Amino acid sequence: MLPCHIAIIMDGNGRWACARKLPRVAGHRAGMETLRTIVHHAASIGLKWLTLYAFSSENWARPVDEVQCLLSLLKLFIHDDLFELRENNVRVHVIGKRSDLAKDIVVLLEKAEKLTTENTGLNLVVAFNYGSRDEIVRAVRKIAADITAGKIRGNDITNNLLTSYLDTAHIPDPDLIIRTSGEMRLSNFLLWQAAYSEFSFVPCCWPDFSVVDFEAAIANFYARERRFGNLKYTDDIRGSLL
Repeated sequence: MLPCHIAIIMDGNGRWACARKLPRVAGHRAGMETLRTIVHHAASIGLKWLTLYAFSSENWARPVDEVQCLLSLLKLFIHDDLFELRENNVRVHVIGKRSDLAKDIVVLLEKAEKLTTENTGLNLVVAFNYGSRDEIVRAVRKIAADITAGKIRGNDITNNLLTSYLDTAHIPDPDLIIRTSGEMRLSNFLLWQAAYSEFSFVPCCWPDFSVVDFEAAIANFYARERRFGNLKYTDDIRGSLL
């Protein structure tokens, strides 16, 4: 049995490289190999949804050469891996703001989605130029525009309505969010969607993250009791309430 949706914050590429006295870009290249391994494994075990935090809206502030490396790796992943993803029945979805991206990047992202749209296996969600606060602001602006246009009323706004305006409207909320490198924060990732997610903070950096680590996080997930704000009424609890 598997969670429906696992999301991963792939953190620590730069620190992995620095610890080995390598340039940061070497860490990103090593991280790309880990990405391929985890995506392949997730597809092979029948996971339905896997979201990867590939490039945040804040990453543009990094050094130019590092940003260019990340963009080059994205292009390489799509060029080199898209055929295999399609053949392995993986469907690609992309979330994040596209309006301020270079045209060649947008074309690549759209190509990845279009060429895999008929696939029915693993749904691979790539969060690119993504920031959760930006996502929510964009959703609120769309709602405001629809109120002005008379399509909806202010009283129509509910949790479900706001969810329907997010980039992830068609995607189930993550059951489990994994972050590598030992950091214990969401870093502006799926803030709305993570309301009842379980978290696994793994000490190793992303290039060292393995299938064994992935399976351990899943096993730990199933050892937890998920109540979604409610009580689990065991006989002991019932007795204490009488």
